[in-house]
Amino acid sequence: MAGLLDRLAAVPGREGRLTHVEVRPSRPARHADWPAWVAPSVVEGFRARGVARPWAHQVEAAEAAWAGRHVVLSTGTASGKSLGYQLPALSAALEGRGERRGRGAGTLYLAPTKALAHDQLESLLALRLDARITTCDGDSSHDERDWARAHAEYVLTNPDMLHRSILPGHQRWATFLGSLRYVVVDECHHYRGVFGAHVAHVLRRLRRVCASYGASPTFVLASATTAEPALTAARLTGLDVEAVTDDGSPRGEVTLGLWEPPLTSYVGENGAPVRRAATSETADLLADLVAEDVHTLAFVRSRRGVEQVALTAAALLEEVDPALAGRVAAYRGGYLPEERRALEGALRRGELVGLAATNALELGIDVSGLDAVLIAGFPGTRAALWQQVGRAGRDAQDALGILVARDDPLDTYLVHHPDALLGRPVEAHVFDPGNPYVLGPHLCAAAQEVPLTEADLPIFGPTAREVVDALVERGLLRRRPRGWFWTDRRRAADLTDIRSAGGSPVTLVEDVTGRVIGTVDAGRAHGTAHTGAVYLHRGETWLVGELDLESRVATLERADPGYTTSARDVTDIGIVEEREHRSWGRCRLSFGAVEVSQQVVSYLKRRQPHGDVIGEVPLDLPATSLTTTAVWWTVPDDVLAASGLLEADLPGSAHAAEHCAIGLLPLVATCDRWDIGGVSTARHADTGELTVFVHDGQPGGAGFSERGFHAARRWLTATREAIASCACERGCPSCVQSPKCGNQNNPLDKAGAVALLDVLLTEADDDPGEDGPDGAGRA
Repeated sequence: MAGLLDRLAAVPGREGRLTHVEVRPSRPARHADWPAWVAPSVVEGFRARGVARPWAHQVEAAEAAWAGRHVVLSTGTASGKSLGYQLPALSAALEGRGERRGRGAGTLYLAPTKALAHDQLESLLALRLDARITTCDGDSSHDERDWARAHAEYVLTNPDMLHRSILPGHQRWATFLGSLRYVVVDECHHYRGVFGAHVAHVLRRLRRVCASYGASPTFVLASATTAEPALTAARLTGLDVEAVTDDGSPRGEVTLGLWEPPLTSYVGENGAPVRRAATSETADLLADLVAEDVHTLAFVRSRRGVEQVALTAAALLEEVDPALAGRVAAYRGGYLPEERRALEGALRRGELVGLAATNALELGIDVSGLDAVLIAGFPGTRAALWQQVGRAGRDAQDALGILVARDDPLDTYLVHHPDALLGRPVEAHVFDPGNPYVLGPHLCAAAQEVPLTEADLPIFGPTAREVVDALVERGLLRRRPRGWFWTDRRRAADLTDIRSAGGSPVTLVEDVTGRVIGTVDAGRAHGTAHTGAVYLHRGETWLVGELDLESRVATLERADPGYTTSARDVTDIGIVEEREHRSWGRCRLSFGAVEVSQQVVSYLKRRQPHGDVIGEVPLDLPATSLTTTAVWWTVPDDVLAASGLLEADLPGSAHAAEHCAIGLLPLVATCDRWDIGGVSTARHADTGELTVFVHDGQPGGAGFSERGFHAARRWLTATREAIASCACERGCPSCVQSPKCGNQNNPLDKAGAVALLDVLLTEADDDPGEDGPDGAGRA
């Protein structure tokens, strides 16, 4: 595969685009015997599907689960993690029925998407066992749900369904929940940030409800390779969890190339140079690989990007041979199940050679026989990168992966500092179950399911009593001798959407018929559903005609304007409470609670696909307020004076440093730059000094800024290097310009930002709380 990568890089005009090549050697399989307790029919079912003997890690996880120990199986893509929990779950169902063949021991399987749950169902049914297995989700009919409640032994669902339907209606599920022996949490590395905190409390509520029916299920979690999997799984479930991480599956040689698109003749804001879009570069590479009959999957971050890559690659192939154009397709959310299955089947049969997809195919959906993977933009974590690369090279084949950098600080830094990407272990996942904005609604839901008692509170963490008292004050809970009760007529589960930051949704409707097409959090509506916004939904482009703030309705119409929009806002920030700090010489690094005020003032139009700015439109929207957490650092006046930085240069220097720090925080925290924000000022009212803030974008915080505080030296050193090493003269989107800056990326002082960070980092001492050399940090 290294030779193939060299040929791609040697195409005329591509000089210098391949910045690094990493080759990881192959490894042999390590097998183990089938455990003696596995039901004979289960063994025969797997043997019929070609599994002669399990791999060692599968048996280790299965043995732990069968013995009743909570376990997380954290191994690579295509390492057969499913078998590790299917062996005990299926055996318990088949052998737990007794002489009267009643319902066997139950298993509840949770996947982050319905598609993965249905894929798991197909693989289970293919074993042809006498087990009662079904899915239960938003697509299930009333009859299917009734059958699941009355008869199923293995129910596949998702956290949303558990939160909104199964737990609130647990009386109807009493027999199943009382028989529950296993809870499987698949692809658990997807539960991070605010979503992870929500799911953590959904699982705690599940444990309480099961206990009320006399059940204490064993939790089995499956994850892509991640740092500290036992700690992350324990935080997710609230239980002690042991980790199985020694991967016994075979693996072919893996070649990974880091690829940077070239600068173009187009210019962005303030005349800054613009790089060729990662999607355009990916489409070229996909066409080249398909032309060589290399079975390739291209991961693209957006649904629109998926369609664009597939169409462009097909057009390029048609120029070579019209017959090749039909061998490329798009795969994304919003397709009908039969469409998705048809695409998967065509890929397996070799009728399709190239597929552009969103990260739906990053999950454990069975797509085999791939040779190469293209990744249009760093997927956010090293774990996700290797998860996506791992989709190629199944069945111990050699594999090729290419990461194509986007035009932003993080991607640019990584392709020029490969040790930061490849020389470190994968990340620990960041989420904070103690966030009161997340915990409060779940305590209300728990009280409605089964009244809360003093003995219940420890399961929800050390701050639960404080939050309960606040809920009583607000009249949402009522204290009685037997505990706390929910007294509202509403369903408490409706207080929160577990996939969002909370808040009331804005309804999006089609202007002619009034048909609802989707929702967006009220707190984000100003930035995504404002008048004139281009809104993408299920691969379709809509144009917002009006945002009615009072009724919380945005009116849309179908359009394809040929440009995208990005909102600009003005932000102010005040310190509520400093919770931690470290002194770096005379400078100070802090973490705590802040109040952020934001007002969207305009939006930019960017031409597609090049990204050049074609206009800015003002908006008149009210300010919104957010209480969250932030990391900030201050530099005293006399230290700045001694550094030689001129007073007139300080606003632009701090502003540029802030932008790049936001772009580089995902290097140390499992977040996206859109999950966080920042404010910088040459003199802040609360500190009286030059101050740079980076804050979480979620009420109460999501753990991202706290992670930045604990990894500040590594994070800010990378920020300084990213700015200094960028080839531009005065700043560009690859270093200090931000696509969401409310000040038109002005003022920005690239050289001043480097000098300012030098002042700060010169005083940075090693700290025992700082990340160690492995970069694993804290969960």
